[in-house]
Amino acid sequence: MERLSGMDATFLYLETPRSHMHVAMVGIFDARTMPGGYSFQAIKDTIKERLPLVPPFRRRLVSVPFQLHHPVWIEDPNFHLDYHVRRIGCPSPGGRRELAEIAGQIVSIPLDRNRPLWEMWIVEGLKQDRIGFVCKVHHSAIDGASGAEIMTELFDLAPEGREVDLEPVEPEHVPSDLELVSYAAASKLKLAGDAFGLVGRTARSIATLVGNIRNPDVGHGAVPLTAPRTPFNSSIGPHRTVAFARVPLDTVKQVKSALDVKVNDVVLGICTGTLRRYLERHDALPDIPLVSVVPVSVRQESEAHSGGNKVSAMFTALPVHLEDPQERMDAIAASTQGAKEDHNAIGAHMLTEWAEWAAPRTFGLAARLYSSMGLASQHRPIHNLVISNVPGPPFPLYFAGAEMVATYPMGPIMDGAGLNITVLSYRDHVDIGFLADEELMDDLWDLAADVTPAFQELVELAGKVDPTLVKAPAPVTPTSASAMAQED
Repeated sequence: MERLSGMDATFLYLETPRSHMHVAMVGIFDARTMPGGYSFQAIKDTIKERLPLVPPFRRRLVSVPFQLHHPVWIEDPNFHLDYHVRRIGCPSPGGRRELAEIAGQIVSIPLDRNRPLWEMWIVEGLKQDRIGFVCKVHHSAIDGASGAEIMTELFDLAPEGREVDLEPVEPEHVPSDLELVSYAAASKLKLAGDAFGLVGRTARSIATLVGNIRNPDVGHGAVPLTAPRTPFNSSIGPHRTVAFARVPLDTVKQVKSALDVKVNDVVLGICTGTLRRYLERHDALPDIPLVSVVPVSVRQESEAHSGGNKVSAMFTALPVHLEDPQERMDAIAASTQGAKEDHNAIGAHMLTEWAEWAAPRTFGLAARLYSSMGLASQHRPIHNLVISNVPGPPFPLYFAGAEMVATYPMGPIMDGAGLNITVLSYRDHVDIGFLADEELMDDLWDLAADVTPAFQELVELAGKVDPTLVKAPAPVTPTSASAMAQED
């Protein structure tokens, strides 16, 4: 039995019938590399074999009576793999748009909290003898870094796989109410012992932040509740839409070096240019920057395989109102640097420490009331969207012998911010997953298609700044509707 951290539990409390707090990944695999050919049973056997390596796939929640404290994880005594691993056929012609449509339907359905909080769907019938892979896991169980670790446990470095000789994990009994209440009381007592220290650390952090704000030589990130309203900033419904894009990683690094910025700045630059084109087309381009939440991992080296959420967040400005790409990149670099200064002043672990004090009943009721009353449409957006950038493996991965061709991650959306952009590097590409509320953004593939000209713009800028690094615009995988129909 293991208690959820406050940050992990917060994702449970934030969940409503309209706001689903699971993360997802869509993968495309070449089934031709599977020994003996494609077999759904081989995939199931691989997952079953690796279950001891993936705790979030074995554990389910048990709530504490009267919600006295955060829930606990136990090894599920009634685990059934068939409930979690399913297969579905892809409509013709079996391209990425059809795969994305299936993924949108899957991520629109909340996970069953009476079972381990994950599902994996194998999508058969893709073009070129490929299969799709749609996996969703509740955010209370993983963050970006721990999600990447799950990939390394499930996948292999060669088609023939690897030897895995592990003792099976024994299921636990469901604890009684008395056990849960006793455990909750002990945890609360331990937490109370650190209350005074937390208040003191918070006061010092606030004093440091105020001092930095008063210092004209110190930059700052974006400020919550200063975001302009856009078509995707409103109350959301339960239905999701999904789209993909990708750009070459080597060229991203060349642009980074030529413009003397960070890779994350280039990613934000691509997103800014993409959003600018989309908002222009909708006659909704604001005259101030968008505000983006950028999750930041605070996972320490000793917590490398601990799972759960070890994250904080930065607020960064996306200057979509600036026409000149050089001015946009300068503004992005300044904002991200300022956001880091703000984040360091507050403290990397401040958010996770205060999350321990989240009151389950109050927090959950407030989230449901806010959602059911559509309050997100009644005030200025807290932020416009979430953009997450996670480094992935630079080498090929295999799942039950099938070579992974592409992988598109997707994070959750919430009331008031109906768009999420999640980025993951894999091999020689940067794969971009878009997830949005279907009613707010029924043209999400048009937004994905805007990645191509937005990235091209940065490539051309970098070529002018340093032709020795970027000599010519690099080809970018097309994402328009017509191009997707021809894609392999």
